[in-house]
Amino acid sequence: MRENKDITIYDVAKALGLSPSTVSRALKNHPHISSATKKKILACASEMGYRHNKFASNLRQKRTNTIGVVVPKLKSYFMASVLSGIEKETSRNGYGLIITQSQESWEKEIVCINTLFNSSVDGLLVSLASDTENANHFKSFFNRGIPIVFFDRVMDCNGCVNVVIDNYKAGYELTSHLISRGCRKIMHLGGNMLRNVYYERFRGYRQALIDNNIEFDNKMLVVGDMSNKTGIDLVNSILKMKHRPDGIFTSNDTTGVTIILELQKAGIRVPDEIAVAGFNNEPVSQYVTPNLTTVDYPAREMGELAMKMLLNKLNDPQDQNLNTVILNHKLIIRQSSLKES
Repeated sequence: MRENKDITIYDVAKALGLSPSTVSRALKNHPHISSATKKKILACASEMGYRHNKFASNLRQKRTNTIGVVVPKLKSYFMASVLSGIEKETSRNGYGLIITQSQESWEKEIVCINTLFNSSVDGLLVSLASDTENANHFKSFFNRGIPIVFFDRVMDCNGCVNVVIDNYKAGYELTSHLISRGCRKIMHLGGNMLRNVYYERFRGYRQALIDNNIEFDNKMLVVGDMSNKTGIDLVNSILKMKHRPDGIFTSNDTTGVTIILELQKAGIRVPDEIAVAGFNNEPVSQYVTPNLTTVDYPAREMGELAMKMLLNKLNDPQDQNLNTVILNHKLIIRQSSLKES
């Protein structure tokens, strides 16, 4: 009866009359092994049915070659683009991914973090939930020296790396553009101000008003969950106003498109009566008429860079360079904000 057992490097070495160490190096593509020898070993290993025992190798190296990812929600073009960039780098470097979503909940984020810790991931990539207030639930990673890179929605913590854009500058530029087109009563729609992305965009908006001698009116700031419903509710509130805004800067394109459609349903001309600008430059921004003015956010590049920074931490735990990396953004001016100035 034929014995069904796994083929080892010792079996391949015996078949070829070579040392196990030579076979091992060849299978790892070691430069000191000649290409002719590598070719012979690989052919023999394939013929004999040798399979690399990744589990045993990981045990020896005390690594799982797995990266954990926590995002607020997967149903997002922006986040899908970030994950695409992450996956590109993990595949290129021989890592697997475990992707979790907090669904914008701090409590669910804690569950995700605990699950990934118990899965023995080598490192963590995180974009925070909207209501996360502190980093206490990351202590298990900090205490074990497991590296963490935050991206997009970040927080300051000792030894962490943050990958962001300059949201303050982007908010300032977008508001300044609306002002240059004649807007003087600009409404801003943002998310939870605990998150850097929304708070910094708001700060940029407010400072642009101040620098153009326009008084900031707290009634012109609306905070919501940045869903379609938030955009609908915003327009409904505008329709009840005696003195309506002449410009709207909203912190994502989803609400921006919804706002344009709802204003048009109500007979309000965009941009002639109310100019609208969004954020992220998602494809939906060009599916509406007029096309939506927005900020181009390099999502895929952010994912690639976040993973590269994490790999740097894994390969050199003492690396203290670059706690914050800022990617370039770009103002994309389209018809939705081009009212006659």
